[in-house]
Amino acid sequence: MAQEEVQNGGVEKVAAVTFTALKPQLMVEAPKAADAVQFYKSAFGAVEVDRTVHPKRKAEQELPHILSAQLELAGSTILVSDTSESSAPLKTEGAGCVLCLETEDVEAAIAEAVSAGGVAEGEITEGDDACCGGRVGKVKDPYGYVWLICSPAKKCADVEA
Repeated sequence: MAQEEVQNGGVEKVAAVTFTALKPQLMVEAPKAADAVQFYKSAFGAVEVDRTVHPKRKAEQELPHILSAQLELAGSTILVSDTSESSAPLKTEGAGCVLCLETEDVEAAIAEAVSAGGVAEGEITEGDDACCGGRVGKVKDPYGYVWLICSPAKKCADVEA
């Protein structure tokens, strides 16, 4: 049972469970997950750690249905999966998800992503128009997900609540 704690004038539940990881799962229109994995490797230097494919794939279907490909990217883990009939509502490309990668060389990272098949969106912005006063550019991958390529946040720790 969760503990209760009074905070900000209301009752907030404090979870009794401790989570050890958060792994975003990117759902890609089947059968394009294998292509998406290759894009993330080429564009962002992701490393594939594991892959699980559907054990009962029909013989007439050439590509295996990827249930989950686990990628390590910038010290984090993401999962890439083919959509299935049970996840049909997820067919809208990249809906409601923006991923942020930090790097010292924003231009080079965007150029690498574009050369791998992504599309740069807009110009690189700096200062007050960008994340935490740094530099940021956007790349849309071939699967509809938007990636913010940002310089490391420097002012975020100074922001007052």
